[in-house]
Amino acid sequence: MFSLLLVIIYIAFISLGLPDSLLGSAWPVMYHELDVPMSYAGIVTMIIAGGTIVSSLMSDRVTRRFGTYFVTSVSVLMTAVALFGFSITKSFILLCIFAIPYGLGAGAVDAALNNYVALYYNSRHMNHLHCFWGVGATISPYIMGFCLTRGFGYSKGYLTVSVIQIVIASFLFTSFPLWRKNGQAMKDKAANGRHITIKEAVGIKGVKLILVGFFSYIALESTAGLWASSYLVECRNVNAETAATFASMFFLGITIGRFISGFVSNRVGDRLMIRSGIIVCMFGVLMIALPFSSVLSLVGLVVAGLGCAPIYPAIIHSTPSNFGKENSQAIIGIQMASAYVGSTFMPPLFGLIADYVNIGFYPFYLAVFAVLMLLMTEKLNKVVNNLV
Repeated sequence: MFSLLLVIIYIAFISLGLPDSLLGSAWPVMYHELDVPMSYAGIVTMIIAGGTIVSSLMSDRVTRRFGTYFVTSVSVLMTAVALFGFSITKSFILLCIFAIPYGLGAGAVDAALNNYVALYYNSRHMNHLHCFWGVGATISPYIMGFCLTRGFGYSKGYLTVSVIQIVIASFLFTSFPLWRKNGQAMKDKAANGRHITIKEAVGIKGVKLILVGFFSYIALESTAGLWASSYLVECRNVNAETAATFASMFFLGITIGRFISGFVSNRVGDRLMIRSGIIVCMFGVLMIALPFSSVLSLVGLVVAGLGCAPIYPAIIHSTPSNFGKENSQAIIGIQMASAYVGSTFMPPLFGLIADYVNIGFYPFYLAVFAVLMLLMTEKLNKVVNNLV
């Protein structure tokens, strides 16, 4: 039963990844049909990000009251309804309204499931969990691309993913006996203690360090993925098709890296996985920056993706041991919120640098976050060691 529950959790994380890359795939067609400027995609993504931040910050209170099973099931259903709304609306205002449950559902399931796996499963499963997020994020653009190239339109793409989400939500709602068998009926055992406020959680020694470190990781990952193609084309004279392929391989490197990391993480430990991942990522960023060959930059993107792979899962998995099981849901929720802040604001900030200074600063911008991440995580290790 325990292993079957893990399969259900993996499927839930596929559902978390499915909507993440849909808007970018569909927007070149959507904004014409909605008759709005291309830049309005930023408004939609900001609303989604706002919802994820709010639900992440509320995750401790909500999960303590209703349990991981119920929060996950309802959250996936919320994203399914939101995606269905995206498929039928021809109004930008309605699109923005449907973006609210889209973000709230994504943030809630992200924080609840991450904490659940951190508490009850080992680091191998945490890495594979995030690998399945990559599976979902990789599948959805192909679904949207198929619908667009076959003349079905973006509506059918969103509708298809919505139906998949509804099927996954149905699996989750019927999986209650599995959660009960694992002793997690409606409320998690680790959540029986007193709810701690955001202020109390941030005040725990070392939490501020990991929030900055986590923010830095997501800022690096999201900026690297968004601006890779533009950098390769503008600064390395790589043709657009090749640049797009290798930009996607950055995320493929993350997905494959997490799959591989799952087989070694139990023996290596979270700290070493984080440290080695950051160092490999730095090496990849250095390869991107070196001016000798465009091939070096292309390979550097893949290396940077492989380095990024274990960092996110290891940070999440180490949270209960670093800060206590009774505090992990609140802290993971705040970590998720800091991650969404990083992914929302840091890539556009580099866009301004690219516009008004030079896109050639791309690897140096990434390097700043890599160094900051290393400094914060190493300092956290010292704080935790002193507390033991």
